[in-house]
Amino acid sequence: MLRQFAVVGAWSGDWQVTFEDQCALKGSSVVIKCKYDYPFGNIVTSVLWSKVLLVSGIRKLSPLSSLPVPQDHFIYQGNYRGDCSLQVNDVQPFDEGTYYFSFVTTFNRWTSKTPTYLSVEELTTVVQPSTVEEGEKVRLTCVSGCPKPTHVRWFKDGKAVYNTDFVASRKDAGRYYCAVYGQEMVRSAPVPLNVQYPPEKVSLSVSPPGNILQGGAVTFHCRSDANPPVTQSGYRLYKDGQFISSGMSYTISEVQPSHSGHYYCQAWNNISWRGNDRINSTEVHLDVQCKSAYRPMNISISMDPQEVSEGSAVNLTCSSAANPAAYSYTWYKMTPYSSSDNSTMIEVGSGQVLSVLSMETLHIGAYICLVRNMWGEYSSPELLLNMKERQGGLQPVSILAGIGVSLLATLVIILLLFWRNRKNDADKKQIVSDTKPTEVTEDPSYSLYANVHTFPSSPSIKSQRNSHFDAAAFYEDEVTYSTVSIKPRNSNLPHYIQQESRSTAGKSDESVIYATVVKSS
Repeated sequence: MLRQFAVVGAWSGDWQVTFEDQCALKGSSVVIKCKYDYPFGNIVTSVLWSKVLLVSGIRKLSPLSSLPVPQDHFIYQGNYRGDCSLQVNDVQPFDEGTYYFSFVTTFNRWTSKTPTYLSVEELTTVVQPSTVEEGEKVRLTCVSGCPKPTHVRWFKDGKAVYNTDFVASRKDAGRYYCAVYGQEMVRSAPVPLNVQYPPEKVSLSVSPPGNILQGGAVTFHCRSDANPPVTQSGYRLYKDGQFISSGMSYTISEVQPSHSGHYYCQAWNNISWRGNDRINSTEVHLDVQCKSAYRPMNISISMDPQEVSEGSAVNLTCSSAANPAAYSYTWYKMTPYSSSDNSTMIEVGSGQVLSVLSMETLHIGAYICLVRNMWGEYSSPELLLNMKERQGGLQPVSILAGIGVSLLATLVIILLLFWRNRKNDADKKQIVSDTKPTEVTEDPSYSLYANVHTFPSSPSIKSQRNSHFDAAAFYEDEVTYSTVSIKPRNSNLPHYIQQESRSTAGKSDESVIYATVVKSS
């Protein structure tokens, strides 16, 4: 490192360089303090720092500018009037060694008679003890090889730690290091703290899970969280309290119903907890089923009644074959009903029978039931629930109206027949009527009338009437009789005409006409 500046020299008259040895921490920056002097009248024209290197077994001075380091690794902080201080940045182990300072004046060249030595040290973390059991005390110490006291901070896994003396727990396990305060990049190598604890979270799993079919294979796996980890010999498998095997895994190649029972795993790593060094898992129940067991199959839905109208009730029953028997029935309805994949299913009920108490339009659709037992689940084919239109029955008013119309039509026919017969008789008797005209007065007793008798159909009438004839009339309640009586209007007709009329009455039966109307039941 050569500086080409000329300045006025000192006044001492002696050639000398003075400095002290330095100690620096790896990664830090250090300034090597240096002073130099020369006789009066000299002007410093250049300065140079060199380091002693061993080349082929020979010690040689090499200028710092020739070393393969970053440009700002060495920085001359002195001047040309007596200060020759040198700053070294990011000190590394290769910076350790012997350094010389030399300068050139207008009349002479001078190199320090004695060198300065730069020693490079590292911060060292001491965790004491480095391996502890939970509950034991731990102390952290940061050691520096340099004599100058160093103010440091502590970190664990990159997070600050403020206590250097503590009682260890498993959460305290990690890698600790110390760093120079304000220069946290100047740090020690991390040192692990190993906190040992007994097994915890001991678990036992069975593969395959669930119920096992006779003749199949089953494997037990035992696991735990422990420090140190549980070894193979530290695991023990028990069935119903009886020891079965040691090791992390145990396999039964052909399982039988006799293997059914309650299993648990025991873990041990020689670390005790509250006086107990063997920790058990929770129990696992193994249920071995006979080969005849199978999941639900042949699932079908039946409907009762087969035809459903609005407002009526209907039951859908789900049937299946399963061993063991199904323990769950779930009903779903396709919304909207479609055979495409875009249909969605909504749950509408559970249980073997789905009841619709009052059928409505919203109940129309396709239904399926999902059946489950311990071996699996299966669904039925779709059943389409539809609703037929209600057919309205005849109302009592309509029935009565029909009966009335029938009776009226019968009366009209009777009156027409009567009128035709009377007209024929009137033509025969017109001469008699013309010879003796007489004013005719109409007597109400000779008017035309009709009686319609409808016998009751209720057996209660029998209890109201006691006569034999009334009882006989009761059994003829399916027949309705209509009687029409016709009497002559003219009471002043000649006697012989009246006799003639009476004599012919038996032949023509003109006075009384009976009509029978049969009422449908």
